[in-house]
Amino acid sequence: MTTPVFELHAGALRLALRPDLGGSISGLWHRHLPLMRSAEPPAPQGARQSASFPLVPYSNRLGYRRFRWKGHDYTTEPNFDDSPHSLHGVGWRRPWEVVSSSPLDVVLRYRHQPDGDWPFAFEARQYFTLTPESMRVQMVFDNLAEVAQPVGLGWHPYFPKRARSRLHIECEGRWDSDAAQLPVRKVAQSVIDADVQHLDYDHCFDGWRGVARLRDEKMSLQLSSSLQRLVVYTPTQRDYYCVEPVSHVSNAIHMADPLAHGLRSVAPGESTEAWMQLDVAVL
Repeated sequence: MTTPVFELHAGALRLALRPDLGGSISGLWHRHLPLMRSAEPPAPQGARQSASFPLVPYSNRLGYRRFRWKGHDYTTEPNFDDSPHSLHGVGWRRPWEVVSSSPLDVVLRYRHQPDGDWPFAFEARQYFTLTPESMRVQMVFDNLAEVAQPVGLGWHPYFPKRARSRLHIECEGRWDSDAAQLPVRKVAQSVIDADVQHLDYDHCFDGWRGVARLRDEKMSLQLSSSLQRLVVYTPTQRDYYCVEPVSHVSNAIHMADPLAHGLRSVAPGESTEAWMQLDVAVL
């Protein structure tokens, strides 16, 4: 069976999508240079091996796979190795369909029916656009349930860790976590500006200014988004790092005021949206 890869081309940029693997990006290249962690078709084998996947209807960890919302208690199924939490929502684990396409843009859609992974019905659409200088994706979320539901949006991009890979972001604070990897306190931090090889983060950063600059010996990227938070993951023993635009603080639904920490309450029949863009300069 042919792997359902969908590609866009604009100038020297090439974007490969895997709708069947959670609506993920399998690669973004400038000619032969990978700008994200990229795999030629038919790889990758799962969304977690991709270049990026969507985060919907929440990002990062949902603590201990349970939550209380509008006076009702809900649970979610295990979905991430042996973690006691559920992670990254449901969109990354489900196939999306191609709704429409042209040589420079494509629309993917996922429609969710209530199940053990998420108790509310919704539809999410990703609108990908490629130009010779940039890749942009917008996500629109429609609440198909009969009640308001908690919603978080974002993306989980991976970038190759090359010689002199450097990250610059400006923000207001960093959320430190407990032993269970759930955020417990916000501490002041206004900037990251360092060689990625020297960083060891797995944190959500609050009050992000909306622009992150990624640079190495081969390319310069500017990541921008409508979202106000970033999860930065820089595993020291891996050849990649992650800079993830997200709408809410990790595990916000368990905080005293989830909406103050970025979670959105979307009424029946209403929508919410977000976008992410990568602007590319090859050195």
